[in-house]
Amino acid sequence: MTTTLRTVNVTRYIQPLREGGSLPALAEADDDFKYVLKFKGGGHGVKTLIAELIGGEIARTLGLKVPELVFANLDEAFGRTEGDEEIQDLLKASQGLNLALHFLSGAITFDPVVTSVDAKLASQIVWLDSFITNVDRTFRNTNMLIWNKDLWLIDHGSCLYFQYTWTNREVKATAPFAFIKDHVLLPKASLLNEVNTEFKKLLTPQKIKNIVNLIPLEWLEWQDTDESPEEIREAYYKFLITRFNYSDSFTKEAQDAREALI
Repeated sequence: MTTTLRTVNVTRYIQPLREGGSLPALAEADDDFKYVLKFKGGGHGVKTLIAELIGGEIARTLGLKVPELVFANLDEAFGRTEGDEEIQDLLKASQGLNLALHFLSGAITFDPVVTSVDAKLASQIVWLDSFITNVDRTFRNTNMLIWNKDLWLIDHGSCLYFQYTWTNREVKATAPFAFIKDHVLLPKASLLNEVNTEFKKLLTPQKIKNIVNLIPLEWLEWQDTDESPEEIREAYYKFLITRFNYSDSFTKEAQDAREALI
């Protein structure tokens, strides 16, 4: 079980990867590896990075393949020579710790028409996304890659969307997750009950706490709340534990959504 992440220093900004609020980039670090860099200065700020961190490490704990996540430090001098003003502003706003995923060179985007996923793996991924309320694993944007003939999960920044309003957290932890009906792997997920039983044994409260404890303190110093960083950290833990204890219900919800499709 991961109890810490490596920290690297970003040495070279290579290129932006796509348009969008967060404008992730391909970058190189001082360990000579390339990474997909997610910036705390973009879009929804540190909350996107927290979702990426928690979602990715929960997936890894459940035995699913996720590129290595690392903390990526941006020095205040980094990016001063960048010609694009938007990117330069993003880099300035992202000084300090960001998050990066190991770049899977040569990976191709998962296409459900081309690549078949077995029922067990499909059920595992649907269960994961039901648990972490991931709205972004659809036919339009699968957020999965094929690399070395294996299926890899990427981009968990859209999960845990309760955090964007930060009210009624306990209610939201047990609320229906209607977006599961749009999940790209739902038609294949015929073993949800079996996976629910297995994953409830595998993902313990202590493992969830260990993952939440990975969140850097500087990502929890929010200006729009009176809560302390440790209170915010505890709120994430309580949401996840409440959601986890609700797994029988969200599993049945996914099953019902699947039956409505087939």
